[in-house]
Amino acid sequence: SAEPAAQNPMELMVLQLLLWHSALWMVQEATPLGSASSLPQSFLLKCLEQVRKIQADGAALQERLCATHKLCHPQELMLLGHSLGIPQPLLSSCSSQALQLTGCLSQLHSGLLLYQGLLQALAGISPELAPTLDMLQLDVTDFATNIWQQMEDLGVAPAVQPTHGPMPTFASAFQRRAGGVLVASNLQRFLELAYRGLRYLAEP
Repeated sequence: SAEPAAQNPMELMVLQLLLWHSALWMVQEATPLGSASSLPQSFLLKCLEQVRKIQADGAALQERLCATHKLCHPQELMLLGHSLGIPQPLLSSCSSQALQLTGCLSQLHSGLLLYQGLLQALAGISPELAPTLDMLQLDVTDFATNIWQQMEDLGVAPAVQPTHGPMPTFASAFQRRAGGVLVASNLQRFLELAYRGLRYLAEP
């Protein structure tokens, strides 16, 4: 009798690796090389990896908040997000209509710094969520560092590294957890736009 595909965890892992490699390959295929004004291929591939990692961390945080605290609908929490004053960074320079290399990298870097600050403000969310939150913060910091290094390589980094402004304060455990859902879901959207912009910038 025919065996069902990918029965054991090892086969699943191999399958995931193959899918991952084909995704990387598609990026390589879709991104022409050798344009003087475009971003290096190695940088783009590293960004793809970092985006995927942060998205996985963010999804894990949302799943835990949904499963444990029944906070499953970012849309329902949107109003609370306004009253808590959770800021959302701009990425207008990364849109295909107004694409601009320096502006996009700069907005991307400040957006990641803003999320770094928001994730710090969520500290103390709950003991069981702390490791996921720490991992997310670490990965966002790594991505921000990668973008900054690229800006320095291109000679477009400002003289002083910017910092994020004042952060919202979460007065209760509920506000902190609801804030966690909103920050994670906003971050997912931000990363999708950011990566799309980077893809455009890698084309000649």
